[in-house]
Parts: sequence; C-alpha cells; structure tokens
Amino acid sequence: MDTDKLLEILISSGDYVSGQALAQQLGVSRQAVWKGVGALRDNGCEIASVTNRGYMLKSLPQTLSEAAVRASLNTGLLGKNLIVLDSVDSTNNVLKRMGAEGCPSGTTVAAREQTCGKGRLGRKWESTRDDNLYFSLLLRPTFAPAEASAVTPLAGLAVCKALREFTGLDCRIKWPNDIIVGKKKLVGILTEMSAEFDRVEYIVTGIGINVDQALFPENIAYKATSLLLETGRHYNKNKLLAAVLKKLEEEFSESGMKLDSRVLDEYGDLCATVGRSVTFTRGTRRISGIAVGVDRGGSLKVMLSDGSLCLVSAGEVTVQGIY
Repeated sequence: MDTDKLLEILISSGDYVSGQALAQQLGVSRQAVWKGVGALRDNGCEIASVTNRGYMLKSLPQTLSEAAVRASLNTGLLGKNLIVLDSVDSTNNVLKRMGAEGCPSGTTVAAREQTCGKGRLGRKWESTRDDNLYFSLLLRPTFAPAEASAVTPLAGLAVCKALREFTGLDCRIKWPNDIIVGKKKLVGILTEMSAEFDRVEYIVTGIGINVDQALFPENIAYKATSLLLETGRHYNKNKLLAAVLKKLEEEFSESGMKLDSRVLDEYGDLCATVGRSVTFTRGTRRISGIAVGVDRGGSLKVMLSDGSLCLVSAGEVTVQGIY
C-alpha cells in the first residue's frame, strides 16, 4: 500500500484516526493499514495505537520521506512536484530524464541513496544510504543559455545561508560550487543544462549535503566533513530539505536569477575563496593571484602580481589553505 499517503493522512489529522476510516480513505483492508503502520514504524515514525480510537502520529521519521518533507515545506514552486525515491543512480540523471519528458518547473527529486552520484569534472560523489541528503531541482527559465551561469552561485549562496540558519555553523562558499566548514567540504553542487542556441529547455541543479556521515573514504577523509562531525548532532533530513528548498526559492525569486549587487555583496562576504591566494591553469600555464571577488557572470576575479585582473570561469582552481 501507499505508506506515504497513509502518513499524509496521519499528519493532517493530528489526532487518532480509526483503522476503518484509514482503510476507507486508502481503499485497502484494515489488515493492510496495520501492515502500513508497521512499515512506517520501521522507518522511524512513532505512531500510537489505542483500541477503539485507532492510530495517531507522535513524531516523524529522520529518514527521508515525501510526506514528512511536505509537512515542513513552505514554497510556491520548488518541491510542489516532489518525488522521494529509495535508490537511484543520480538524482540529476533521474531529473534530466524527467525534464526531457516535460516535467514542470520546480520538480524536485530526492533519494535515500545514490549509487553513482556525480561531482564536477566527472568526479564521483561518495554516498552512504540514509546518511546524507541528495536532491536535484529542475527549472525552466525564460533566459538565454549565456545567463544560466548565475544559477550555481545563487544556489551556493542559498544553501550556505540555509545551513547557517538551520545549524548555526559558520558555513562558507568555496567558489564555484562547494560549501565548506573550516577547511573541509560539507556540500557539493552540480548544475547541468539542456539548451538550444538561444533557449534553455531546462536546468537541473543537484545538491549533496553530508548530514550523518561519520566516516569517509581514506582518499577524501582529510577534506570532507558532515553536520554530525561538526556539531555532534543528528539532523532531521526532511526538515532540512524543506528549509533549503525555501531558501533556494527565496534567493531565485529575489534576485530574478541574476547576480545583482546585493547578491554579489552577500556572496563575497560568505565566500572563503575571496582574499586567498589561488592557482589556476590557462592553456599550459599555471597562474597564481589573489581572488578578489565574483563578477556578474559568476566568474572568479583574480588579481595578478602585475596588478591586472583575470577572470576564471571554469576549470580547476586551487585555493591556498583549502583542499
């Protein structure tokens, strides 16, 4: 049976609901309701049961659940079409397939597990079932492909601000697409696009947040962290996803999907890359300078030793003092 629908009914009631009433609303037997309640309990829901009164939800699960996310969601677009899956190759891949089939703008796909998560430059995003938060959102903007470069900086700013509010941690942005705490990576962001010459069909932005992961593979342990490692606390992923989606929608709406002066000021204040020595590749040359800000196209502005300004829009940038 549809346990998410069962959970939605219990959430909306806020009181005891009889097994018979649940069976009628769901179009199943009372035995199926009993089994559904058991499945919800197995997934972390606390549900009271009283003879002649029925069932009442006492607390929501920590594991990702569509109904539990919706209970906290307060957005107009993002997540209104919300899909929570058990296991996927990559939430970006799932949403790109849905985008090609015409799913609406704002569609959000989250998963309890990714088996082939993606990072920048073809890297693999390491994942552990139920430890972290993996989700992607799809937008169908009206601007030209050249203007899509604002999406990742805006998403980074929104996620950084959401996490600072939700956890109290001093999260910072590492240009172009990571959120860090101290010198370690907490969040990765990957934006992909389907477009024609003068028209964007859709943009998919995938976000991975390390929430409950306590151990990382040896090759990344020195540069990766999680909310659990930084705070010693376990966070409810359903409430966290709802909070991040709300902040993303606010940032996209207030900025008009552009890197205006307000956005650039806030981004610069929260960007750990700004003010540091950076090294990047230009052709066959390795060039060093000081990062001084981000321009309206999302490029990193680097001041070279001769006083000239260089814009870095893509590729690998090494930041002194950060992985």
